[in-house]
Amino acid sequence: MLFELAYGIYKGRNTYRLNDAVGSLFLGTLSQVRRFVTLGVGGYVYYLITQYMALPLMDTSHWWTWVFAFVLYDFCYYWLHRLGHERMILWAAHVAHHQSEDYNLSTALRQTSTGFLLGWVFYIPMYLAGVPAEVVISVGSLNLLYQYWVHTEHVPKLGWYEWVFVTPSNHRVHHAQNDQYMDRNYGGVFIIWDRLFGTFQEEQASDPPVYGIRGPLRTFNPFRALTHIYVDMIKDSWHTARWQDKLRVWVARTGWRPADVAERYPREKTDLSNFTKYDPAITTWVGIYAIFQLLAVIVLSDRMAAVELSYWWGVALWAVLLTTTVTTAFWLDGGSAVRTLPWEGARLLAIIALSGGSAVGGADPVIWLSGVAYVVANAVLLAVMVWRLNPQRGGAALV
Repeated sequence: MLFELAYGIYKGRNTYRLNDAVGSLFLGTLSQVRRFVTLGVGGYVYYLITQYMALPLMDTSHWWTWVFAFVLYDFCYYWLHRLGHERMILWAAHVAHHQSEDYNLSTALRQTSTGFLLGWVFYIPMYLAGVPAEVVISVGSLNLLYQYWVHTEHVPKLGWYEWVFVTPSNHRVHHAQNDQYMDRNYGGVFIIWDRLFGTFQEEQASDPPVYGIRGPLRTFNPFRALTHIYVDMIKDSWHTARWQDKLRVWVARTGWRPADVAERYPREKTDLSNFTKYDPAITTWVGIYAIFQLLAVIVLSDRMAAVELSYWWGVALWAVLLTTTVTTAFWLDGGSAVRTLPWEGARLLAIIALSGGSAVGGADPVIWLSGVAYVVANAVLLAVMVWRLNPQRGGAALV
């Protein structure tokens, strides 16, 4: 990401904004720590299939096992990804990846925390076919790693490679909200699935991609990013009069709404002819504060993965990460100090309480010592930032 940022600046075509990149990386971090609060239902189902329903396990020493698994995984991913755009309940989980109105390597890390609910269903064929679990995990990791590099505007079309593999060009199409680009190019590694099933669209120089979603989020709040489609579906299901529509809301094609609800509660859609990115002005100190919080949540998430935590300590630290990203988003959204500081104060008091509980309970001392140091540094940064926000010093208004 740093190389891409430097290259973009050097070329006079920087594709990064601090607020958007921090928002994306917050979501990526949260996606990594959600395992501390969720149950592995999919893993148990895979175990049952392997034990009682699958074909004989393939031999991991044979090269064709790995090739077969790699191709089959991408085929399964294509259908998960496609239906993740075409059906509301799956779009609700996937939408977070598409909310960024920039397109760079930080966008690749903008991931959901709710995909575990149904995403595992699409990989059942791999276990039924007798692919060993360790092979599924390995080829899945390779598939995910491959997808990282295609999230950039700085790589042009790649000739013959475009016909077989996913590239930055054809994945730019996938992230665009232009009419001709909507719901196209779903492959993870191979673009041949899109060519076979009629979902391929080539990037056109005459129609540059406009990134983001048609129903703009207009916030960097990660909680809103992860839940807003679920909230919309709950509201539509509640407000519609027909019982059939109350159920259809959840499985309908993306964008469908009950006619009575759509008439009473219309929603804003992006006008691409007059499109402007969501980019509220922030001060330098708000930017510094956001970077500080990003580094803090990354360090904490890494520490959580390195030590053995009880379930409830995992939940508590996950809550710290979530509230930290949310309160930081208040500042990135241009929120006022008067409204935001009480939330910051409550968050820091909770961290102090957790640090004290860790010390008394005999948990890893690094966590509670780090918690105290973090609270002190956070309080100092907050004081400087709010002081600089004072209108008398040329900053933004406090209210």
